[in-house]
Amino acid sequence: MADDERHKQPHEHLATADAASLATATGVRTTWVSLGLLGLTAVAQLVVVLLTGSVALLADTIHNFTDALTAAPLLIAFRLSRRPANRRYTYGYHRAEDVAGLAIVLLIAGSAVFAAFEAIDRLRHPTSLRHVGVVLAAGLIGFAGNEAVAVYRIRVGRRIGSAALVADGLHARTDGFTSLGVVAGALGVLAGATRADALVGLLISLAIVYTLVEAGRGVFHRILDGTDEATVRLIETAAGAVPGVEHVTETRARWIGHRLRAELAIDVAPDITVESGHDIAERVRAALMDQVPRLGDVAVHVDPHEHGSHASS
Repeated sequence: MADDERHKQPHEHLATADAASLATATGVRTTWVSLGLLGLTAVAQLVVVLLTGSVALLADTIHNFTDALTAAPLLIAFRLSRRPANRRYTYGYHRAEDVAGLAIVLLIAGSAVFAAFEAIDRLRHPTSLRHVGVVLAAGLIGFAGNEAVAVYRIRVGRRIGSAALVADGLHARTDGFTSLGVVAGALGVLAGATRADALVGLLISLAIVYTLVEAGRGVFHRILDGTDEATVRLIETAAGAVPGVEHVTETRARWIGHRLRAELAIDVAPDITVESGHDIAERVRAALMDQVPRLGDVAVHVDPHEHGSHASS
């Protein structure tokens, strides 16, 4: 049994590496596709700006062009994560995704400030709109493009476990709200309320701040090595169910990029051989790699079980 487990271990490492590479490749593809969609949306809006001279739509177009650039830190992070571990970065470069997520959060914060500034400026200096119907259509195009990118990024980001990609999807969703603000403002102008677009802009700023809090919570949770209690319980349950394991202690888990790394200690009978203890640890490792989603690696420490120390617990 011990020989079989040792033969399986290289295959498990290979499967883990393949899964990580596939997730990274998926993230890169998603980023490029969303960049193309945002670029087309911004170009379409720019054409309308040139036709109508809409200041509000110009601001939204500049905003969309700027937000398309959030793909840059993600692409850099995904490229870095492909580098192998070395003596300086013994865990590899997967945490570059967390740095990219932080950059995206800062861009969302900048978007909130920009939207609020523009809204206040338009309240003080109302502007007239020409070809309001065309501006309405452009605003709807902006919303549709950003929402499509948001749904795509968030779905893929959650599937591969990339907090940075999810944060960028939430960012795209706030940009869609900004485009809807252009639509609402244009409708208000048609109804005779010259400052309607500015008031809607302030509401959009509040929506962006809410998204900033949500995205920031997820990114900082990863940066601080946070995980969830359900994952920890799953690790302890799966390890404790392996024959020969008498107790599971010191369970820890952290995200490294979009893969989990876990550490735990298991208590075994004190009278077994070192080789038997090692075989139990390998079976624990195999069980965890099979049952815990997106688990990239796990370290299992073996201790002799002291029955007296647990008798009162």
